[in-house]
Amino acid sequence: MFVLNVIGKGADLELFAGLGIGAVEELSPGFAFDLPVADHAALATARERAKGLKLDINLVHTERRRKKLLVADMDSTIINVECLDELADMAGLKPQIAAITERAMRGELEFEAALKERVGMLKGLKLDALERTYAERVKLNPGAKSLLATMRAHGAHTMLVSGGFGYFTSRVAKAAGFHVERGNVLLDDGAALTGEVGMPILGREAKLQALEEAVASLKIGFEDSLAVGDGANDLGMIERAGLGVAYHAKPVVAEAAGAAINHNDLTALLYLQGYSDSEIIRKD
Repeated sequence: MFVLNVIGKGADLELFAGLGIGAVEELSPGFAFDLPVADHAALATARERAKGLKLDINLVHTERRRKKLLVADMDSTIINVECLDELADMAGLKPQIAAITERAMRGELEFEAALKERVGMLKGLKLDALERTYAERVKLNPGAKSLLATMRAHGAHTMLVSGGFGYFTSRVAKAAGFHVERGNVLLDDGAALTGEVGMPILGREAKLQALEEAVASLKIGFEDSLAVGDGANDLGMIERAGLGVAYHAKPVVAEAAGAAINHNDLTALLYLQGYSDSEIIRKD
């Protein structure tokens, strides 16, 4: 069975009249609801009717809907910035490095090569820039703590898997409430960055591998997993997970993902799984 999952302020059931084949289930009054539908055709019709409105509309299979595993990207997904771009700002190189980041996230550049190039440009940056970047620039995106607290309370295992750096993933994972984290290693000489990154580089294939290893370790099916991200290096895990979500993502990711959240915060991932307001643990 499929449902149209509609999320956003002013979500109006009347807009989707004639599309449903059963009773609507309200998940959040005036904000989120499920409408049973017959097939995928209803999704295109619903999105066309809602064009111009800030609604996230997705088709979700109700079987095994609540996921037992969450694998999430960090930069611009769980947090508000790209950490490497903010480090570049500390070095006075943000425009140059951010331009490379944008192209890599759009899938126009090979991720590993682009990462090496950007890190190389940061050679000599003093290590205190990492702490200043985390303290002054990095914030959890709205809904992150509620997402983690709710899924964990319902028994899910949670992983933060980033093409960014362990210095930040360790801190963000603790702040948000992830069980485990993985990230790349920025090499330094004790005082400053050397311009090199530890090998092997955690990119698209490594993120997919992290998902596959977690599924095997937990002895669950891929149908029981949710992967979320915004950039091209997230595509492997998003396409493999039972529920792959493009979160405020680049076009190449939004086109490939099974679901897309473009207007709402991270609690939308809970409504996608059928959680109602009464079940969500509000932490944000």
